[in-house]
Amino acid sequence: MTWEERLDRLTERHEALTQSVEMLMTSQRETAERHDREIAKLSQLMSETGEFINPLARIAESHERRLEDLEEGNEK
Repeated sequence: MTWEERLDRLTERHEALTQSVEMLMTSQRETAERHDREIAKLSQLMSETGEFINPLARIAESHERRLEDLEEGNEK
């Protein structure tokens, strides 16, 4: 194999590797963007869930205090 043939072969391999890296980078970028969107959705859902849970927690605490008062005979 001549030096020119080796150089051509190395050039082809370099081009193939460059294309592979570019494809991997594009894929990784798309995956990261998709994950960012999903995380934003989950954050929004958790925020909305918290808005529902907090009032329910206050109601549960109120009921618990009422039950404790009833058990202690301090009916109001």
